[in-house]
Amino acid sequence: MLVAAAVLLVVAFVLVPGMVAGWGSDGGIGDEGELRGALRVAFVGYWSSGAGEFSPALDEVVEYWFRYHVIKALIAVVLLGVLVALASVLWKAVGRKGDSGRGRRIVLGTAGAGVTMFALVALVAVMANVQGAVAPYASVLPMLFDEAVGPELAGTLEDVGRQLAASAGAGASPALDVMIDGFTRYHVVMAVIAAVVAVGFAVASVVLWKRRAGRSSGERRVLAGSGVLAVGLAVVFLVVAVANTTTVADPVPALRALFDGGW
Repeated sequence: MLVAAAVLLVVAFVLVPGMVAGWGSDGGIGDEGELRGALRVAFVGYWSSGAGEFSPALDEVVEYWFRYHVIKALIAVVLLGVLVALASVLWKAVGRKGDSGRGRRIVLGTAGAGVTMFALVALVAVMANVQGAVAPYASVLPMLFDEAVGPELAGTLEDVGRQLAASAGAGASPALDVMIDGFTRYHVVMAVIAAVVAVGFAVASVVLWKRRAGRSSGERRVLAGSGVLAVGLAVVFLVVAVANTTTVADPVPALRALFDGGW
């Protein structure tokens, strides 16, 4: 049942968000290609207006992207829970005293390792989609560069780059101020999420290590291995948190890198 649920959730993660997010779209956005096209047209118009408030066209794009990420985040959370439960069942079976057959334990251990890796991917998906939902404008900006740009958009992007280089965030146009604020929020969110996840893995490593007492040798090996993995993941996510905090402290260079094609 857990395997079937995981497969269905993976399919839903791929297919459902774009479809459901499109239901609330007044601008006819129904897939990634339409979103990209709508974004490019809306961004050019918004930037040329010089206003800070989103134009109706750009607001529609950002709202679609917000709904898209909320739906993806919810599906990813459920998928993460299913995968964690499945991994727990498998690892308990590996370490359980009395289970017969080394071959059986190898098969269960391989399956447990695979499910654990998928669970980590689901965790990253949760983090990325929460980040995208909280800062949808910054999240959608890379789609401006996904494919070759036309002359009108190219000119707009060059103007953004010139303003970033000239102003470094000070005295910029209202539209650029909004962009910098959104980009900063985008990295604040990931810094907070990554820090919380790092602390969670650090606590989990301590709990796993303490649970080794009184267990069978197989269970102790599984718990010890899980504890080491948790420590390693805590370090990885701490690095992610620090990197995003550094960007928050000075967001303009990273934003310039985006418009220079380096994000």
